Amino acid sequence: MTRLSRRLAAEFVGTAFLLAAVVGSGIMGERLSAGNVAIALLANLIATGAVLLVLILTLRSVSGAHFNPAVTPVSAFHKNLRWSDVLFSATAQICGAVLGVLMAHLMFGLPAFFVSQHARIGTSQIFSEGIATFGLLLAIAGCSRFHASATPYAVAAYITGAYWFTSSTSFANPAVTLARCLSDTFAGIRPNDVPGFLLGQTTGLALAILLFRWLFQAACK
Repeated sequence: MTRLSRRLAAEFVGTAFLLAAVVGSGIMGERLSAGNVAIALLANLIATGAVLLVLILTLRSVSGAHFNPAVTPVSAFHKNLRWSDVLFSATAQICGAVLGVLMAHLMFGLPAFFVSQHARIGTSQIFSEGIATFGLLLAIAGCSRFHASATPYAVAAYITGAYWFTSSTSFANPAVTLARCLSDTFAGIRPNDVPGFLLGQTTGLALAILLFRWLFQAACK
């Protein structure tokens, strides 16, 4: 129980700081960019990628540093985590994500929570989230098996790149998606658009689980 408590605490704290970085850097970027969306997005992705790398390096030995309900089931599938702990981890991640949004808002003098009006709609965005999630899980599964020490860098690099090559700016994380609907800022997403993003992410996760065991077992032979 003590080990599980430490894992859940690490996932809670790590996800909170990740969301504080995502939302906070979005607010800062938007305020300083004078309406230039490209500059705001660049500021957002640099801060997010850098903080994600630090968080993974810091907390990986405690919890695996998933910070993502789509990553945790893959870890359980590869027997690095008990299936009975997946729901607890996902709950800690979602609660941490909500706290991270609150932290960002309070740091910038905004209301604690205010529902996003940022539209992110369309089949292209849903498809984008499927691709983004699948690619993230591919990076984690492959690096963890063959280049474990490089995994934190691969994950941070992938998210940084995927901000630009996906039309959805690569949420690739159900906890992040749910929390960002509580922020009417640069990083927000309308609640009505959340189900589509979750559908894309879940599809990416399902395809990953179906493929990766065969793919990486074959690569090891």
